[in-house]
Amino acid sequence: MPAAPAPSSAGAVRPLLLLALVLALPEAVLLGADHGLWGSRIWRPLAWQYGGFWAGLWRGWQPNYAAQPWVMILSYSLLHAGPGHLIGNLAGLWAVGGALRQGAGRILAVWAAGVVGGGLAFGALATSPAPMIGASGAVFGLVGAWWWADTARPGPLPRRALRAAGLGLLLVAANLVMFAASAAGVAWETHLGGFAAGAALAALLPVRAAGSAAGSAAGSASAAAPEKDEAGEAERQQRQ
Repeated sequence: MPAAPAPSSAGAVRPLLLLALVLALPEAVLLGADHGLWGSRIWRPLAWQYGGFWAGLWRGWQPNYAAQPWVMILSYSLLHAGPGHLIGNLAGLWAVGGALRQGAGRILAVWAAGVVGGGLAFGALATSPAPMIGASGAVFGLVGAWWWADTARPGPLPRRALRAAGLGLLLVAANLVMFAASAAGVAWETHLGGFAAGAALAALLPVRAAGSAAGSAAGSASAAAPEKDEAGEAERQQRQ
């Protein structure tokens, strides 16, 4: 399949800014409520309760509303544990999204694939009773697309295989470090599902990676995983 032409720099930045705005707005509203500027301090736990991904809803728990088991496949990615969690994911979005030579349509498609793939994997594999929130699954979707584009880049097979293996090891190490450092836990299932979905979509689309892969693998991987999809700190909701 012929490679797509590289978009202009402005065209490549616009979808990243749009995604950053979409992620920042909910956190800004909830942060203001946390500090009593508007609304109520219960807004954040209510947002997690109604919008977080509760794996138990796929195992017989009673939903708060009929569509919740399906809405949460998307809504979890719009919620974060706080400003630090959000900033980490925005850094990953900017670092990895900027490494893909794509227009708005493909960037948004890969992002959506990471969100859905991460949610499906968490629902299928997770056993935690706590909600999963955050956009890290989508960020790992971008990483997966970048990995596929870099691996498919023309060049000697041993060198490409070595780069692919190196990125894989960096991602595993990043998840282990986050798991050890986090009291709330790390949704590795979401990271895995997002990565796989992003790579799969990149295999179907003419996705191109920018720059020399040899020098950018470590930077992209480390920037893409500074934060994690956290199991929310809200108390477990009692369900029949």
